[in-house]
Parts: sequence; structure tokens; C-alpha cells
Amino acid sequence: MSKFLSAASSAPLNRRGFLAATGALTLASALSACGGDSGSGGSSAKPVTRADIDKAMKTPTELTFWTWVPNIDKEIALFQQKYPAVKVKVVNAGQGVTHYTKLRTALKAGSGAPDAVQIEYQAIPTFTITDSLLDLRPYGASELKDTFVDWTWGQVSGANGEVWAIPQDTGPMGMLYRKDVFDKHRIEVPTTWDEFAAAARTLHKADPNVYLTNLAANEAAAWHGLLWQAGAKPYALSGKSDITISVDDAVSRKLGDYWGGLAEEGVIGTEPDFADSWYAALDKGRYATWITAAWGPAFLSGSAKSTAGHWRAAPLPQWDAAKPSSGNWGGSTTAVVRNSKNPIAAALFAQFLNSDPASAKMFATEQFFFPATKALLGDAGFTGDAPTFYGGQKVNQVFAGVSSTVSPSFQWPPFLDQAATDWTETVGTSLADRTGTVRALGAWQTRLTGYAKKQGFTVTS
Repeated sequence: MSKFLSAASSAPLNRRGFLAATGALTLASALSACGGDSGSGGSSAKPVTRADIDKAMKTPTELTFWTWVPNIDKEIALFQQKYPAVKVKVVNAGQGVTHYTKLRTALKAGSGAPDAVQIEYQAIPTFTITDSLLDLRPYGASELKDTFVDWTWGQVSGANGEVWAIPQDTGPMGMLYRKDVFDKHRIEVPTTWDEFAAAARTLHKADPNVYLTNLAANEAAAWHGLLWQAGAKPYALSGKSDITISVDDAVSRKLGDYWGGLAEEGVIGTEPDFADSWYAALDKGRYATWITAAWGPAFLSGSAKSTAGHWRAAPLPQWDAAKPSSGNWGGSTTAVVRNSKNPIAAALFAQFLNSDPASAKMFATEQFFFPATKALLGDAGFTGDAPTFYGGQKVNQVFAGVSSTVSPSFQWPPFLDQAATDWTETVGTSLADRTGTVRALGAWQTRLTGYAKKQGFTVTS
């Protein structure tokens, strides 16, 4: 789980708070970035047989794998135990902008790219539009569909059924809240957004030094997650040059009116998150909830230690209580570069790393990633964990339930970094200034539409 428009550190806690950035190219340069040659790893009309796979996995091979995941050598060791002829060289090419910039540079140069690479869900369109990723269907990936939560498979699949990557971890969104603060002010855990707004007003009136939550003015990632939960479809890419941009539609305006209204009333905070003042505010009880994702519990327990025992978890408040839904914030995958000289070994590596039960479990227990596999989300050992930081509550169980309510239809644009930048400078600024959020949505739509057209896209809205 990482945060777009930020460079995440290699430390597990910091990484959980961030969605790494995806970079934008003009459409013309993007389509030429990898050249027209399909290479040895391109889509082949010749089926990959079991004999081909057996031969490849027994042939001495070295794969290069770019990843920012700390201590991933433990998971890789499991792969190499099964396939001792295949060695995996791990390279940390950086995080966020650095990681993706280096990858695009290597792809454009035609040399220096890895065989397998860590890519976040929201970054996949940036690389599929350039034909940079290998379709993993010929290598057996389709058989793994039922292994993973349905919505994650939707995130890695193409319009024509391609499998561009294998899910690794996720960030279904929920709410962490201070039970002691709620109890003190006799606030019930809100189950709808109307109840949430009422609670925000009640709490801040009772204690002007405390806010029910902070909606960070720099957090485009969280806004996209809230759009996802509300059923919005801000982006819809058709082919490689047609895109629909709808960041100022009725659903978006509902969110703008809601959160902008609470900001204008002064009953929620809007300071940047993951800054020193934000950490201090959580630790001192200035915010009674954190609208976050499934990586949030582990992050918070290491960042606000003085509040141990006071926090609990709950699903997000709902727009329609009869139809529970959530969005996702964070998570990543393992993809294979299309021109890899070792496509079979790289494809089998990506699949094993994330679907092998022991490897998938290790990500949950070693790196504290929130699982993408159905088996782990239904495992009593995982869901039954009851950390003392959360008063013995089975927090994983809460987020496992939330994961099943995430819509599989949400799409990302191939220029998410620009979308996030424009959001921060329009909607984010309006939240920070506590005025004009609905108007800012129109400015965001205009800026993003103009940018997409300049890159060669045909845009509808």
C-alpha cells in the first residue's frame, strides 16, 4: 500500500501510509516508449505448454525484480526452494516517482528494465497503455482468478480479459475511532454519513480543540477512495486514446458539498497528513477518527503508541445503509515487463509470490500487508488476531468484511499523477481554505480535461 504523489520509505510503517506516484507521458511518446517489437516476452500466437514451463523452470536463469517491499527476500526464498534453477535478484529502484521514472526510462531505452516489477493498482494503466506489461494469461494466470478477492482481479484485468499483474496486497477503507472520546461525549459510532456529520458538529461544539476527523487537503488518494465508495466513475478509458473524465458529476458534487460543507463549518480538520503536526494530533487526541485503509491499524499502532487501548475499527459510514460499500486506498501487484527475456520464469515467479499460501501469509505476518487472497481473509488465525492496541478487537476481521464490499468496477486513468496534482491545487486547496469545494470540482474537471487533450486523448465527460 502506498500513496500516489509521495515517495514512500522502505520502512513498513511509512510505506503503509503512501500510494506511490505514477508519471505521465504524452500519448505519442507513451506509445513509442517501448518500441513496436514484441520481443521475446511479447504476446505470442504459440501457446505456452506445460513442457515449455517445465523446461524454463529447470533452466538456470536469473530474474531481476524491482520492488520497494522490505525484507521480501524471505518470500523469494520460498520461490527458490521450489524452483532452485531460477535465481531472483532484488533491486530497490526507489519508491514513488523515482521507481516509476526509472522504469519508464529503462523501457524507453530498451535496456536495463527488470523482468518482474512491483506496480500499484492505480499505476497499471500507465504501463498498459504503452504495451509495457506482459499478458499473463498464456502462463496460467487466469486459473488464479478465484484465489483473489473479486475486486482486485478487476484491477489487474484488461478490457479484453488480459491479466496484467498478480494482486499482492490491498487497502479497503474503513474508520478507526477513539472509543474513549466517543464514550466521553456519548457519541454512537456513525453508520451513515449523515450521522457522521451530526457527530462532527456535536463533538466540536462540546470540545473546540477536538475534531471528529481530518480530511487532508493534500490527500488525493483518500478522495479517490471516497469517490470509489460513493459509486463514482471518475475515469473510463476506452482503447488507448479515448477517455471519459467525470470528476465533477453528481456523485462528485455530493462529496464536494458534504466534505466542503463540514470544512466550511470548521467541524473537521483539513491539515496535511503524514506531517509531524498530523502525527502529534493523532497522538494527543485532536482527531477522534481516522478515515483510512486496512493498512492503517498497523501504521497507527506504531505511530500513536501513547493512545494504545483507546482505538477501535468500524466500516466506513454509508451513503445507503441498505447497500454497504467501500473504496480502496493502497495496495500493489507484481507485473512482468513485456520484453523480459525470461517471460515464463518471470510469470511463474509473479504468480507464486502472491498466490502460494505460505508466501501470501508471510506478507501478512512479516510486512503486515493486508491480504488480497480469499483464503487469508477467511483464515481464523488472521481474522482472529486481537491486538491490545485496539482493546482486543478483531480488527482484521472488520477490514476483511469491508473488503467484500469494494466495487470491482472502479478504473484509473493513465495519468493519475496529473489528476492528483490538479486535485490538490483545486479541491485540496478549497478544503484547506474552507470554501468553494463544489466550484473547485469544476476547476479540477477543466484542468484535467485540458491536460488529457494536450496528451492526444479524445475526452468526453
